Amino acid sequence: MITLYSFGPAFGVMDASPFVVKVDLYLRIAKLDYQVKSGINNLKKSPKGKLPFIEDDNQTIGDSAFIIDHLNNKYAINIDESLAPEQKATAYLLTKSLDENLYWCLVYSRWADDKTWPICKETFFAGIPFPINNIAAGVIRKKTIKKLDSQGIARHSRTEVLSITDQSLAALSNLLGDKDYFFGESISSFDVTAYSILCQFLLVDYSSDFNLLAKKYDNLVGYCARIQSHYYSTK
Repeated sequence: MITLYSFGPAFGVMDASPFVVKVDLYLRIAKLDYQVKSGINNLKKSPKGKLPFIEDDNQTIGDSAFIIDHLNNKYAINIDESLAPEQKATAYLLTKSLDENLYWCLVYSRWADDKTWPICKETFFAGIPFPINNIAAGVIRKKTIKKLDSQGIARHSRTEVLSITDQSLAALSNLLGDKDYFFGESISSFDVTAYSILCQFLLVDYSSDFNLLAKKYDNLVGYCARIQSHYYSTK
């Protein structure tokens, strides 16, 4: 059986990491048997020092993109078979946009935004006794903000980051339109990516200015609710 290693449920979604959610949803769509093992200590055995990773028979694969490639190759999965070559190319580039742009806006909203940080601190460090939790939270937050600065997003003002976030959300809303999925009536690999990050804004159980931006777009709200209901209501 496939084992998916994750951080664990948080904020009302199956994982606070969109990359973990991406693999989990893909496994559900593919109807593969798998189990999830959650915990921050999974990072210690991760082949790339981050989550998710999977163990499948005698293979260990890290990084959500390589995990999905592995699943496609080993189990002959092709949820993009209905897409034209141009759509597959568009889906690839859109995926990179969300992974390398909107994702960092999400990280900023949780770790750098002073309004949201107390909520995230309480969730991420709830299992650590006082005062070690405060020390660990401060150290990891500082490292994360430094990483955000190196990536570039933290060099913008909070207002500018909100604007960048809104531009991505507006583009997704316009692309989706009144369709069930981004490329028509069937779910595709890009929908897996889109849901995995949109649910972090739209389905979480806390409110922030970043989440409120996403909730302006009714079609994105309905889109997340539709996937959540179909793939997460019975498991």
